[in-house]
Amino acid sequence: MVQTINALTPLDDARAILGESYDLHFSKAIERATESVYERVKDKIPQIEWSFYAPLIFAINQLKKEKDAVILAHNYQTPQIYHGVADIVGDSLQLAIEATKVKQSVIVQCGVHFMAETSKLLNPQKTVLIPDSRAGCSLASSITVEDVLAMKAMYPGVPVVTYVNTSAAVKAVTDVCCTSSNAADIVNRVDGDTVIMIPDQFLAQNTAKKTHKKIITWAGSCEVHETFTAEDISELRHAYPTAKIIAHPECPPEVIDAVDFSGSTAAMIDWVKTERPARVVMVTECSMSDNVASETTGVDFLRGCNICPHMKRINLENILWSLHTMTEEVTVDPAIIAPARLAVERMIEMSRKGD
Repeated sequence: MVQTINALTPLDDARAILGESYDLHFSKAIERATESVYERVKDKIPQIEWSFYAPLIFAINQLKKEKDAVILAHNYQTPQIYHGVADIVGDSLQLAIEATKVKQSVIVQCGVHFMAETSKLLNPQKTVLIPDSRAGCSLASSITVEDVLAMKAMYPGVPVVTYVNTSAAVKAVTDVCCTSSNAADIVNRVDGDTVIMIPDQFLAQNTAKKTHKKIITWAGSCEVHETFTAEDISELRHAYPTAKIIAHPECPPEVIDAVDFSGSTAAMIDWVKTERPARVVMVTECSMSDNVASETTGVDFLRGCNICPHMKRINLENILWSLHTMTEEVTVDPAIIAPARLAVERMIEMSRKGD
């Protein structure tokens, strides 16, 4: 049985195991090879910490070439992953679209499990790896196939729009998927004046404000965004009176009503880079703010975020181990690949029509 390195593996143990196959000492050669990466993240990662990250980044980038692998990373990944080893970064929609274009035979998904499943659905012949298979999602775990079938029986003929933050099995009993960036467009494009939208109750409630259709919701929520309150926004306004506050639509509606802008992670990034406020608070996952700050000059990023414990299960050590051992491979039941993929492909096609 292949030994596993995951987020629970003590750092010293992980590095000792990896050290049997890779030189993880910081050298002048590695410093030179990674200096362009460090230039982007130096405001977020102290030099003393970089000496630990750089050898791993160097080894991963070398091994990617040997393994014919591409790394897809979500915007919530840490700066050393996002800027250091990722080939493609983005929100769930961007990663889904890009997954259909990759030429490499191996995809390493630096995100959570449903994202890796989506990559597998769109690339059934490719090897899809996730560095830690325990990287889950509170939304994906909040609803089952049986739950969806029960809702469909309760509302016969009503189309089901399912957030991509769901398992492949749930997608397979869905009419079309959506992401936070295209939810309103997808809802408006499906037939009928009533839509079942699952599983994020807050995304559904916020989407309902952008459509004339009746939306039937499910009681799921994102553990990163569900805890933000209107009182939090009021306190941020008091603490940072000149700052713009932007939030993700997985937050409760009263939060969205109180901020200056709301949108998907990609939309939030675009807004900051376009509007270039002097000061901004991003009410979402903490690493995203760090990543955007590394790419944006002249904007002061203030803290008002939560950490996703699932995203943080992915680290440089288990990415390297994943490529080294070609584990942990993500598989999907062949019986559900076609219907689940169809729901994702419909979303991508509808999104393209809306460009």
